[in-house]
Amino acid sequence: MRVLSVTSEIFPFVKTGGLADVTGSLPKALAPLGIETTSLIPGYPNVMRQLQSAVPLVAFDSLLGEKASLLHTRIEGLSLFVLDAPTLYDRPGGPYVDERGIDHPDNWKRFAALSLAAAEIAGGVLPGWRPDLVHTHDWQSALASVYMRERGCSTPVVLTIHNLAFQGQYPASLLDKLGLPPEAYSMDRMEYFGDISFLKGGLQTADAITTVSPTYAREILTPRFGMGMNGVLNERVSVLRGIVNGIDLDVWDPSTDPHLPRNYDINSLRRKRENRAVLLERFRLDPSGVGPVFSAVSRFTWQKGIDMLAETADEVIHNGGKVIVFGQGDREIEQALLDTASRFPGRMAVHIGYDEPTAHLIHGGSDAIVQPSRFEPCGLTQLYALRYGCVPVVSRTGGLSETIIDANDAAMSARVATGFQFHPVTTDGLRLALRRALQTYADPKMWARLQNQGMKAKFSWERSARQYAAVYASLARKSGRVPASEIRRATL
Repeated sequence: MRVLSVTSEIFPFVKTGGLADVTGSLPKALAPLGIETTSLIPGYPNVMRQLQSAVPLVAFDSLLGEKASLLHTRIEGLSLFVLDAPTLYDRPGGPYVDERGIDHPDNWKRFAALSLAAAEIAGGVLPGWRPDLVHTHDWQSALASVYMRERGCSTPVVLTIHNLAFQGQYPASLLDKLGLPPEAYSMDRMEYFGDISFLKGGLQTADAITTVSPTYAREILTPRFGMGMNGVLNERVSVLRGIVNGIDLDVWDPSTDPHLPRNYDINSLRRKRENRAVLLERFRLDPSGVGPVFSAVSRFTWQKGIDMLAETADEVIHNGGKVIVFGQGDREIEQALLDTASRFPGRMAVHIGYDEPTAHLIHGGSDAIVQPSRFEPCGLTQLYALRYGCVPVVSRTGGLSETIIDANDAAMSARVATGFQFHPVTTDGLRLALRRALQTYADPKMWARLQNQGMKAKFSWERSARQYAAVYASLARKSGRVPASEIRRATL
């Protein structure tokens, strides 16, 4: 079975969040099931610099008015189609924002072009290679199925919602520039509160819709979490399914992680202390004291609830602990955190920015990871934390509620607890959860039990990949594009 995965980011080439981790890991997990995935990604500068022996496949004289070419390469265990369109992607900044943190004004064209290229591939523009199924991710590639259906291409499409809050909403006046007919501006296509929405177009035209946890799949059917799309999703609920994300156990493995000063496993957790010492030195925190280190690795947004740490960090610090906050995002949240840290020199550190090696060191050296998200489709940070014997403190929402077992009396007695959940998602709720974690940390045996149980938890991609394979197989069976023997292989 050949699958074309269409994504705006993919690890290890370009990453702003969990989307890249998923699109970089899932193809490798699907390969043993007989599913060959090739990922179509934009030719950002950082991607183009990493290409090795890229083969030009086809040139587009006018992709929404821009010249572009399609390249193919195999690198880091991934098969990639790279859309080389310098006028769209060769610029400073990140995938979505410029160097000042402002959205690129032509994001509508940049990602519509990616979707249109996917539709061309699905339609057979490449001699000898045509996908049996197209898998799109979030609004940036959701238009692929719209373009495909407008062109009469019936190849099955799966759309995965990684975060419903981002919907690709633009003025309806752009419809003509997108090369779409006036009929696309309708309730059953792209019309969205007087504008157009790339994501809504994808939701209306995809054959299957998945999201990254069963709880989030239920939550987005409600007005509270549906972000204005709950009506559309309820209409399509029969094809909606939640599949929990996995993690790459080779990339996130404390026993072999090259970013850790000292490797360790479940049988040598004491070595984690050496990483802790390096971590405190890296962030210039006082190494004295026996209190725990609570860290947060996150985008600084309202969704992630990181603003609440500015108001609750004192709970940890006044009880002898230390706080590290690592990430970037909303400038007001950044400043609030920096202001709090200034009141606790040597005991709280805030770093504005992100890099993978430091993120790994934080997991390898911290005692606990805090994720107070107001909503969270799945979350990967808590899964990395479990793998590294770092106890998660999380809000009870979305995938966080499914992947962390709260350390209540019953769960602790049954030896199944892996972290701390709190609800409601307020500063008071977070403060109480931090207090519970601090009380448990004071009992070394109880804390070690939580660490051990977390490290035993299984969150590889194997189970999730089989669930995706089952979705693929169901669509392939209906389309008749894949031999029955291959469908059986993918679902065994």
